[in-house]
Amino acid sequence: MHTYWKWLLLLAVSWVMASVHDDFGALELAGSALFFGLFFLMPLLAKKPLQAVLTLSFASVIALAVFWPEAGAEPNPYPLLIFSILAGKAVYRLPPKYAITIGALLFIGTGVPAVQGDSVFPPIFLALYASLLAAVFTLYKRQQMKTEADEQRTEALLVEYRKMKRRIRTDEQAARQQERTQIARDIHDSVGHKLTALLMQLEMFRMQAEGETAEQLKQLKALTKESLEETRSAVKTLKQDEEGGVAAIISLIRQLEAESFLRIQFSVKSGALSAQLGNQELIIVYRMVQEALTNVMRHSKVKEAEIIFESPGGTVFRFTVRNPLREPIEFCEGFGLGAMRERIEQAGGRFEAGPRGKEFVVEGTLPLLVKRGEQDDSDFTGGRSGDGPARIEDDD
Repeated sequence: MHTYWKWLLLLAVSWVMASVHDDFGALELAGSALFFGLFFLMPLLAKKPLQAVLTLSFASVIALAVFWPEAGAEPNPYPLLIFSILAGKAVYRLPPKYAITIGALLFIGTGVPAVQGDSVFPPIFLALYASLLAAVFTLYKRQQMKTEADEQRTEALLVEYRKMKRRIRTDEQAARQQERTQIARDIHDSVGHKLTALLMQLEMFRMQAEGETAEQLKQLKALTKESLEETRSAVKTLKQDEEGGVAAIISLIRQLEAESFLRIQFSVKSGALSAQLGNQELIIVYRMVQEALTNVMRHSKVKEAEIIFESPGGTVFRFTVRNPLREPIEFCEGFGLGAMRERIEQAGGRFEAGPRGKEFVVEGTLPLLVKRGEQDDSDFTGGRSGDGPARIEDDD
């Protein structure tokens, strides 16, 4: 942005110096106003090359018309500097074939008066100057394209590196959780069932015994029951992840925030933390937010986002990702957003994405059809326990 204003200042000074040498009338002043109006439009057309080349071509024609030399007039070298700035603008903003079009237009516009003998510059000088300028701009454009290619390659490698880090972290968590679950199952199948069998046998002996023996058996039964309860508690702890639910999503997104240098603001309201999300819903929410933040990293000029989790009424879970826009954009839903929409709609939810005022908003709503309660302690009386609460698995 600072570079743009410096070049604009240089162009304005050159324009003023050129206008001082000529007798400017109302027509020239109107042309000057129109020229700078078009020049200010160029940053808005950064992603529209066809419109940009038409705008810059019109601006070049206006500049040539305003400073068209008159026979016998005082020599004015400043328009040549203006035309050079326009050519540089074309090289910087436009693809090579469009930049060549602008350069050819300016060269013809300055060459015609020279051939007619009305220009302060002879044709051979203009030809040499244009050749030198073309050589410099060609080297610059090649370096610019090489730099852009290096940046894209670096960004691709960085994305793969982040995916690998997340995969390693997720695989480590999965291996740790699998080991914890296996230990819980072993305790459940061996110690838990044996304690249950011992408790039943002690109760049978207590019913048959009398006097002091019955009292001792009652104490043994209480001790065995206490041991069984402690075993159940240990198994439940082993079966649980370190974190789950929305808290796990927030933790993973915070990691993405740190890796991507994004400024992310969280808002959790309307019972979102207590929403009963299954493993499928957790994965969908995480993937959707991850894709939205990836789009912010790749396409947005403002590296910040606001994420809102809410569960109005406890019947749906809604997530919203907002990214500020510096300028209006043309929106076309691509593959990533299309995949997000398909994934949410398959789960019975609703998905919306697109500009809203001065923000780009990605919003998804998932129904909470099943409410999951605490697992019954009666698991110990038969069969194997489940694999524990839902857990986000990073399947990049």
